[in-house]
Amino acid sequence: MASQQSYYGVTPPISTGESSEREKEVTVTLMEELRRQNVFESEVDSRTREIVLGRVASLVKKFVRAVSLTRGLSETAASAAGGKIFTFGSYRLGVHGPGSDIDTLCVVPKHVSREDFFDVFEPMLREAEGVTEVSGVPEAYVPIIKTKISGIPIDFLMARLALSSIPDDLSLADDNLLRNLDERCIRSLNGSRVTDEILRLVPNVQVFRDSLRCIKLWATRRAIYSNVNGFLGGVAWAMLVARICQLYPNAIAGAIVSRFFIIMYQWTWPQPVLLKQIEDGPLQVRVWNPKLYPGDRSHRMPIITPAYPAMCATHNVTASTQMIMTEEFKKGADIVDKVIVGKANWSELFEKHDFFHKYRYYLQVIASSGNSDLHMKWSGTVESRIRQLVMKLEYVDSLTLAHPFIKGFEQVAYCLSDEEVQLVAQGEISDVIANRKKEDIDGKEGTSSVYSTTFYIGLAIEPKQPGTVGPRRLDISYPTTEFTKMVKQWEHFNDSKMGIVVRHIRRCAHNYLCNLVDPSRFSYRSGLPDDVFDAGQRPPKLVQKRGKVYIILSGPARSLIVN
Repeated sequence: MASQQSYYGVTPPISTGESSEREKEVTVTLMEELRRQNVFESEVDSRTREIVLGRVASLVKKFVRAVSLTRGLSETAASAAGGKIFTFGSYRLGVHGPGSDIDTLCVVPKHVSREDFFDVFEPMLREAEGVTEVSGVPEAYVPIIKTKISGIPIDFLMARLALSSIPDDLSLADDNLLRNLDERCIRSLNGSRVTDEILRLVPNVQVFRDSLRCIKLWATRRAIYSNVNGFLGGVAWAMLVARICQLYPNAIAGAIVSRFFIIMYQWTWPQPVLLKQIEDGPLQVRVWNPKLYPGDRSHRMPIITPAYPAMCATHNVTASTQMIMTEEFKKGADIVDKVIVGKANWSELFEKHDFFHKYRYYLQVIASSGNSDLHMKWSGTVESRIRQLVMKLEYVDSLTLAHPFIKGFEQVAYCLSDEEVQLVAQGEISDVIANRKKEDIDGKEGTSSVYSTTFYIGLAIEPKQPGTVGPRRLDISYPTTEFTKMVKQWEHFNDSKMGIVVRHIRRCAHNYLCNLVDPSRFSYRSGLPDDVFDAGQRPPKLVQKRGKVYIILSGPARSLIVN
């Protein structure tokens, strides 16, 4: 810790030197590029966030007071019970941008339960002015309520402390506040405590923020910013940048970004990234320790939170996502090297990913339902399990990589018949259905709306070995079948209201051609739907003749065209 030694972090710095004149020049151009990329919020939007947070703080006190009265407290005691919000994540770190959500922790006294949070606070949110899209997920690993207030996305967590009231000047820094709390409350508190510790453990907060804005934008553009899908989330990226700041305490943003890519590409995983030594504390709770816990030894890229109890923020990383991130670190290092010597511009670092151009084969995972509120929870449940499918795919022979995309694509289809509903649930959305509007089905019998979210996994298949003849066989029936079984085990799953389909995308634009005609006679283009591409970005037609591979999902084999 900085207070006990002359340096920040667990090792002395690599260099305490000031940045060079060239590094100062590229820092200026970096900040100019970040402004061009619109990563900074306007003063008007910042003020709106402050107003919304003020309203949220009042609503939390109102919620605590209402529950307190139902518990038999007097009017005076109920009003004194308090309740306080703490922000964390990108907003607390000072690196949020236009449209970013605000991670918000609601701290309540001991007589307010988690059930109250969902049974009382969630309905209060729904009735509040300017609130839309309220969705509570009480069964999540960290129970959460997602909403929008005045257009600003907010994720609410709740922690109940062993206190009879929550004073306005409460600080969460004291480890003893964690006593007598359940694990969900400890996890909820950890977000705020970790954010505060990160800010305390960097030598220059402004340099850290400028550098982190760059890395966040890069990771987002390269589609590797997603904890749930096996990449890194916001707190993990923040800790990586913070560690580089510790190693170069007097460097400015351009130099930090340059060192970031070089060091991260060369990092000897699974050596953990630590901002300070792991500490013991007052609780009988699990602290990350690979020597003691086999599960901790399995973490591929451990980045450890600095607040007690220390946890791994990257337990979701898989073999595939680690390979993808390592490749991106290398690409980033090459580009920044060229920027430093004047042979490239910062804009090249922020070029968009090529995920939907990169692979010849994709899996589509389609979650569907007939109700918008239900679908938010169902699609979120499916997304949280995609990582499990990726891990199962990694064991398939001949499959070298399973690359999950970081977000799903949402669509609402307005159907005139049960037959159309079934087609949409299978991912077969004709132009007629896609172009139909809600008013086209209003008042008509037998019509319905289908909400769907489609997730994608890119499949990299090892090249055909010299001398190999005939079609190859890629059997992924086991991982896909096990995945669908797993998501259907969700306690709220209802087969009559929800659908889940896994299918592979053919390279030809018209699926029926693959079955009815000789593929060698035709040129093909991607079978991916238009909504995954930016305007004018559909891939060109492929004209090479391909060999065959059989991709087995379930039932009879189906052939695709491959090298």
